[in-house]
Amino acid sequence: MAASCPLPVTQDLPTLRAKLQGLLRFLREALSISNAHTVDFYTESVWEQLIGVPPETVLAVLKKSTEEAEARPSEARPLVEAERASGITDFPKIFCETSQKLLSVEAFALAAKYYSLQNLGVCTPLEQLLVALRGNQTQKTGENVKPDEFMNLKKSHEVQAMSELISSIADYYGIKQVIDLGSGKGYLSSFLSLKYGLKVYGIDSSNTNTHGAQERNRKLKKHWKICHTQSKSDVNGLALKMAKGKKMQGEIQYKANTEEVCNNSPTSQEMMSTSEFLPDFSVSVISNIRKQMENLHVCSHREENLCLANAFSLIDLLPINAIEPTSSSQMPKRKMSEANKERRKTTSKSTESNIYSPLTSFITADSELHDIIKDLEDCLMVGLHTCGDLAPNTLRIFTSKSEIKGVCSVGCCYHLLSEEFEDPHKECTQEKWGFPMCHYLKEERWCCGRNARMSACLALERVAVGRGLPTESLFYRAVLQDIIKDCYGITKCDRHVGKIYSKSSSFLDYVRKSLKKLGLDESKVKKLIMDYYEKYKPRMNELEAFNMLKVVLAPCIETLILLDRLCYLKEQEDIAWSALVKLFDPVKSPRCYAVIALKQQQ
Repeated sequence: MAASCPLPVTQDLPTLRAKLQGLLRFLREALSISNAHTVDFYTESVWEQLIGVPPETVLAVLKKSTEEAEARPSEARPLVEAERASGITDFPKIFCETSQKLLSVEAFALAAKYYSLQNLGVCTPLEQLLVALRGNQTQKTGENVKPDEFMNLKKSHEVQAMSELISSIADYYGIKQVIDLGSGKGYLSSFLSLKYGLKVYGIDSSNTNTHGAQERNRKLKKHWKICHTQSKSDVNGLALKMAKGKKMQGEIQYKANTEEVCNNSPTSQEMMSTSEFLPDFSVSVISNIRKQMENLHVCSHREENLCLANAFSLIDLLPINAIEPTSSSQMPKRKMSEANKERRKTTSKSTESNIYSPLTSFITADSELHDIIKDLEDCLMVGLHTCGDLAPNTLRIFTSKSEIKGVCSVGCCYHLLSEEFEDPHKECTQEKWGFPMCHYLKEERWCCGRNARMSACLALERVAVGRGLPTESLFYRAVLQDIIKDCYGITKCDRHVGKIYSKSSSFLDYVRKSLKKLGLDESKVKKLIMDYYEKYKPRMNELEAFNMLKVVLAPCIETLILLDRLCYLKEQEDIAWSALVKLFDPVKSPRCYAVIALKQQQ
């Protein structure tokens, strides 16, 4: 267990609720933009209904806002009081009081920036948390491994950052067991097990993922063993080089000492034969040389043995079964100390628990972990990009199980969350919902809506660095919807078009392939397809501008979902500390915020 060190101070529940209240005031007006579906953009006249300014104005203002943000990349950019007073709380300046249309794009962008997690002042810096968890201990680096050798750069970035934090929390509590919910292909689980020596149970609902994770982990262990064997060879080679280096240095020193003795003798400055030289050596001079030679060889052997001992002590740090066995003929003979023998036995036994076990099970808030994990002990529960309701259920399991001492959850797929108040007239027996979780939002009966939750997954940071939205494909789909409505009388369709755009050579080709997939007769519209294209082409910038508004608003909806989870944790009595922490680079991994909570240390 790490030395005691105060964890960072986080905002209390009343402060978080106050921020939630302000966010809700903004979203009550703005959420209609996020809830408008791009597919219905032309059929429902979305721009005319919701936006009161030209698309050119929207695009120009948002471009300027993005450029100003990029000009100050290293700052947290909290809004100052002057900015706050310039219209954030004065909502009629953002939206029209009567029509509810957006009027001020500048004020909209400013409010959206303020209510993002980055600027709201509710997150705890990762480095600050790591320092507190480690106390006065040095950073634990674990085994040397490059995760990008067996996973892509995005996953490598996520796994390295998250595993370092999880390892620090595990050390803080002095525990070795980790439960990885929604473990998928097992990247995080394998890394925690092999690099940090943790015993990990990876639970996923998919048998395919579980079998894939087992096979991947088998290959990874093989790769790991090769690395260990290579490391051992490198250590032995280094030891012998050091020993030879020391011996060579000793011989050079001996030669220098001999010359020094000879030069200091009374006859050193005279030219003489060997027969003349030897008799003039005094007994004391010869004795001195002999002593230096003896010291030289003793010192040389001592240093060589010490060097080899150090090399073997490094090898001893590895468990016996972690490296390839070497024959006795290859290994220099030595006596293993009883302490080393005992430590290696202990290390070998401990590594039996340093394993990753993939399991298949569908996890709900009521899942009984003892039925899934027979040797459940004090542990951490983690989840990297857990989909939909699994993220909130992870928090519920954490609060209900005494064995789980800490949780680190990064959610994703907000559109798959179940919402308690989304359809109040629909009868449902479900008791535990994905959203909302906290008392305040339950009292407000707050609902985001599926389209808004879908837009919360948009990546503002990626768009800001030039990875723009696929405007043309969205435009194709919106125009197709108008064709389907006008020519076939269909307003809602259960079937999805899917990823036909990437397989299409033109708009005409796109429509034909889409109609075929939907089972609609192309002959009805064959001559009209391009007429629709020409009709809406001049209005393509409306769709582009509208989608940019959705992108700018996306962080606010994510803020609402994550603040709901944090407030839920703050409401629990037995939780000692909880916070939101930005774990990843949002350009590399847009869902970059972790919900972290810790129970009281025993």
